[in-house]
Amino acid sequence: MTLLDIKNHLENLNQIAFQLPNGSLVPSHFHVTEVGKVDKNFIDCGGTVRTETVANFQLWEANDYDHRLHPEKLVSIIELSQRLLKLDDYLEIEVEYQGETIQKYDLDIKEGVFQLKTKFTDCLAKDNCGIPQEKPKKNLNQLTQPTNTCAPNSGCC
Repeated sequence: MTLLDIKNHLENLNQIAFQLPNGSLVPSHFHVTEVGKVDKNFIDCGGTVRTETVANFQLWEANDYDHRLHPEKLVSIIELSQRLLKLDDYLEIEVEYQGETIQKYDLDIKEGVFQLKTKFTDCLAKDNCGIPQEKPKKNLNQLTQPTNTCAPNSGCC
């Protein structure tokens, strides 16, 4: 989800809810403590230089049960961040939230609830590292019988 996407969705919501991959909701008294721009410059294991830029939201919950972040307030925070940090509308959003450690999620929406989607590591240079591509799976009924088969007890096998 991009910054433009979240702003468009927020315009149609009365309240904000984030759901973790396990189905539980982030407590409704959460705060967005950071909106930032994260530039990552790196070399993959195949020696290719790569760059990645994301808009980063950090969700945090405190014992502040009297305040709720309303959609229009989050839009104003995003727009302020865009002006001051020069964030493009089309930057993908990555969300940080405290689990056993700081966890990072992709963001989606389903039925008006923002979904925190699990992220995974991956090798970006599989062809350079000798990592085999996943073999296509075949059903046994798709396999053909060889034409030069031996009869049992014929001594040819």
